[in-house]
Amino acid sequence: MRGHQLSILTLGLATTSAFAQTHKPGSFEDGGDTLVSAMMMFVGNNDKVYMLDKSEANPTKINGYPAMGVAYDIATRTATPMLVKTNVFCASGMHLPNGSFITLGGNGAVGPGGDKGSVNDGWTGSYDATFGDLDGGPAIRIVDPCTDADDINSPKCQWFDDPTLLRMQKRRWYAGTEALADGSLAIIGGFVNGGYINRNYPNTDPATEGGAAEPTYEFYPSKGQAQNMQFMIDTSGLNAYALTYLMPSGQMLVQANVSTMLWEPLTNTEHRLPDMPDNIARVYPASGANAMLPLTPANNYTPTVIFCGGSDMPDDAWGDYSWPSIDTFNYPASAKCHRITPEPTDGSAVDYVADDDMIGGGRTMGQFIALPDGQYLLVNGGLNGTAGYATQTRQTLSYSDMPYGMSLAAGPQFQPALYDPSKPAGQRWSNAGLDASTIPRLYHSSAILLPDASVLIAGSNPNVDVNMTTFFPTTYKAEIFYPPYFSAPVRPVPTGIPATLSYGGSPFDITVPASSYSGDANDAASNTTVVLNNTFTVNKDGSFVLHTAQMPPNANANLFQPGPALVFVTINGIPSNGTHVIVGNGQIGDQPTAAASTLPGSVRLDGAAGGSAPQANQGTNSNNSTDSSDAVQFTPHTMLMGVVVGAFALFSVLGA
Repeated sequence: MRGHQLSILTLGLATTSAFAQTHKPGSFEDGGDTLVSAMMMFVGNNDKVYMLDKSEANPTKINGYPAMGVAYDIATRTATPMLVKTNVFCASGMHLPNGSFITLGGNGAVGPGGDKGSVNDGWTGSYDATFGDLDGGPAIRIVDPCTDADDINSPKCQWFDDPTLLRMQKRRWYAGTEALADGSLAIIGGFVNGGYINRNYPNTDPATEGGAAEPTYEFYPSKGQAQNMQFMIDTSGLNAYALTYLMPSGQMLVQANVSTMLWEPLTNTEHRLPDMPDNIARVYPASGANAMLPLTPANNYTPTVIFCGGSDMPDDAWGDYSWPSIDTFNYPASAKCHRITPEPTDGSAVDYVADDDMIGGGRTMGQFIALPDGQYLLVNGGLNGTAGYATQTRQTLSYSDMPYGMSLAAGPQFQPALYDPSKPAGQRWSNAGLDASTIPRLYHSSAILLPDASVLIAGSNPNVDVNMTTFFPTTYKAEIFYPPYFSAPVRPVPTGIPATLSYGGSPFDITVPASSYSGDANDAASNTTVVLNNTFTVNKDGSFVLHTAQMPPNANANLFQPGPALVFVTINGIPSNGTHVIVGNGQIGDQPTAAASTLPGSVRLDGAAGGSAPQANQGTNSNNSTDSSDAVQFTPHTMLMGVVVGAFALFSVLGA
């Protein structure tokens, strides 16, 4: 999902290895100046993170106009401005099968103070002479990420952003976007020109709101004319950035307002599911954290999605396109979490189930980051209110009386938290040993997992234009958070991970050196669990080889849509650096499948050991056996799966 979201697959593995840590576990470090406030970002490869901002008076210029995009260098923590022509404000984004990234929609051209562009039709700006931006409403922007070996200023490394050549059928602001198994994208709903929530009040025209709402969906590349989605009409008001997750069947879980459905994208067939409990909205601007939980043998690889935080404000409090009816910044965000399993395989009824409340109180605009140790990091957000900004509410009628400037949220949540889905109910949340940030991260903040398994956090700008003196100012300072596993003195260094993975086909070998773990090699190898089927061979020098199957062909790419990913090897909770791979054939279309990989039996070797453990007798081959715990495990949407015996490798999608 977007960001929202995206797909992840995890390999379980048991090792630890080879380079010293220099970062304090649980701490934040200065991530440098991002030059634009990172409203949206994604990892392009092992070298670069791409960040996007709305059109505003950023002091950094490119071609004489305020920059809306940068390429952030991970190693140096510096940013290089990139030319983005159309206003990206409230666009959606997703990866493509070849590793490119795409953003869709946005806002009309604007000038200083967020006013309509100097060239406009009275409703929408098409161009602004001061900011130099074009209308982003129908825009499609694509970038092919470059590495440090490339010239970032060369044409091949730049955004393609020309709405005269490539555009959507409809204008979309706050649309949802989800990849399908063939790598194409479903683009869902949105506003036509923006606002606080997607309705007038009273809501007498939920379908189109007099031309302000866009209740249709379309595909990229196109599969025909845009079609109405009844669910978008029924959820009128709170249906911006609909939360979407592709399921094993090819149906899509879609959640908006307090409603939920399974949707068949190719036939536009809707199957309604139970409502979100307790009247809690999780979509924008309630903006609750959400994620897909690990797929494991214990749950038969059945997707479960968790939703945390958001807001239970009553319907009339949400107001309309202009602003909320109440002072949202005084209204507590929800602390509740709920899970749903949309396609259970045990015949049970589909319904939401209450999970542990979040630690540290309620949170709006929180973000889950799937970590390679099987836990989820929750960062950013506020204790009160919602996303968005406004000059007033219907309770506070003057901007001069707004206590937090334009922000509709308050009480920044500086303290991160960890959620461990493998623990028993009542024990899943912790913030022990985690430092607090000092930077408020509210509306237009972002976070993403980096290839070294740290987390980049950036953005925050609840203001219509750049404002460095208000209560919650425009933020250009990034941070890097180091999870607790950075306490390890060494990290795993696997070799043999291929550059591409297919759906079925010939297996490959991952070699784990003896320096990557401590103790008995048989124990390490037999406690290795890989989400892809695997066996192993233990060698005399203490290393062992994982004979690893390709992606399961029977998944038909629904559980892991084709595109870029990072592969982490994690041993006893300590991850390697991620290896960049492409899953699938790199093209949009039905993905080729082959027979499931045929693997040799596992080979143990008594006496072999790794790390600092004494090297006993070199030993002889003992038994040949296939460990019955080895199994395929996979998870979409920036989620992690398959944590078994403290060790695994993670396929983490690269995304926004």
